[in-house]
Amino acid sequence: MIGKITRNTKNQKRQQINNIMKIGFIGLGVMGFPMAGHLQSSINELTVFNRSEEKSINWVNSFKGNYFKELKDIAEFSDVIILCISKDDDVRDVISGEQGIFKELKEGTIIVDHTTTSANLPIEMNNLLNPLGIQFIDAPISGGQAGAESGKLSIMAGGNKEAFAQIEGVINTYAKFTKYMGASGSGQLTKMVNQICIAGLIQALAEGINFSENVGLNSKDVLEVISKGAAQSWQMENRWESMLQDEYDHGFAVDLMKKDLEIVIDKADDSDINIEITKLINNFYADIQNIGGGRWDTSSLLKRIQKITK
Repeated sequence: MIGKITRNTKNQKRQQINNIMKIGFIGLGVMGFPMAGHLQSSINELTVFNRSEEKSINWVNSFKGNYFKELKDIAEFSDVIILCISKDDDVRDVISGEQGIFKELKEGTIIVDHTTTSANLPIEMNNLLNPLGIQFIDAPISGGQAGAESGKLSIMAGGNKEAFAQIEGVINTYAKFTKYMGASGSGQLTKMVNQICIAGLIQALAEGINFSENVGLNSKDVLEVISKGAAQSWQMENRWESMLQDEYDHGFAVDLMKKDLEIVIDKADDSDINIEITKLINNFYADIQNIGGGRWDTSSLLKRIQKITK
């Protein structure tokens, strides 16, 4: 269910966005589907695209918007294009691939990429697009499926500062906090820090719960107590109950986290940065993939402990 926006806030956002005119949204996955829904609730001229047309039809049935069947149409239509897809090569394919939008883009278009990618990709895209008068903003997101559905994501952005100012009202329709981080690639570097911290938090939570269970404590009581103290985190507040119930068919998938951590590790190795704990947890996620848990939530690190390390 999409979270409600108060009337005054919604009107303010609509006024900001209408100054930009037409918006295209590409990618209606677990995150993009509700994000585009929030955007549709604030503007009139939004059109979506998804490689699987069935998702586009489902989205239109849910939010009464419009969709294109061809990528080139969204380029011809839009002043702002938002991407929410999977990886570097997907972004390249959408923009400069054989069926991509590159040749149809209008001068002055701003592309906002919510995909988690390498920090080099946005620089590559800006080198390609800037000579045409087009700006590419790398704007990865944090908050997971729940944040996308409630419209309370955190967004970290890199690229041209003036272009970011133009699209900030757009992305605020599905975010609780947005911040400009610096030059192209800075948003993606910030997201890498985010994933490093999340990986460590989830592993610590998994080990803590496993310890509690094995020493005979009532883990529900334990988590209720420590979540009110210094150990509190978003992961603890939102995942401890489902972890105790061995429920992982939700949230941010292991396959996606593994992809993100590989990006982090590549950057750390290139820059000679020590992230030994992150590398270890990345291997733990590989263990989960090997037992068929690639689509499980990242909190399944507890299941790994219980299933593999016994």
